[in-house]
Amino acid sequence: MGFLSVLSMAHKWIAERTGPGDIAIDATAGNGVDTLALARLVGPKGTIYAFDIQQEALDRTRERLSALEAETLLPDTHLIHQSHARMAEAVQSIHAPHAGLVSAVMFNLGYLPGSGDLSIITEPTSTISALEAALTLLRRGGVITCVLYPGHPGGAEEAAAVEAWAAALPQSIAQSVIYRQLQRIDAPYLIAVEKR
Repeated sequence: MGFLSVLSMAHKWIAERTGPGDIAIDATAGNGVDTLALARLVGPKGTIYAFDIQQEALDRTRERLSALEAETLLPDTHLIHQSHARMAEAVQSIHAPHAGLVSAVMFNLGYLPGSGDLSIITEPTSTISALEAALTLLRRGGVITCVLYPGHPGGAEEAAAVEAWAAALPQSIAQSVIYRQLQRIDAPYLIAVEKR
């Protein structure tokens, strides 16, 4: 038996803090894997927000969620075609009371797998803005997970920026952890932040 993959560990940590009726955010919808996991956790009485700058990603996410919709298990779902950096204002414009009540925010950084255009990637500046927004939206005990991919062009710089951001958080505000395979420097890894 091996260790959990970084994505499986992110899902495990989210599942420990998110349940039926909760509010959760997928900051980088991509292929919809994290959105679907969050939707299953919060159930039909919960709310999900999923952000992506590529319509293709939102279309894939919508398709992945269709099974839950067919079974009437889909939460109140908002697929938002804009940068995760504008997360806080988007959530507040849809449901202002949700600010400070979010149980989990998931980030899966890098590029859209299978898109063919690998030049569209998440970037340090917008990602740090999004992480700051996520922290303001979280409830106490809520968690942010951030899967980082240092192995693609621009990925190492973004990973370093996220790691520095998480390490600099005052412990009175949040605690942060890292989950990483130490023998491979370019392997994906996970940073998680729990709000105090």
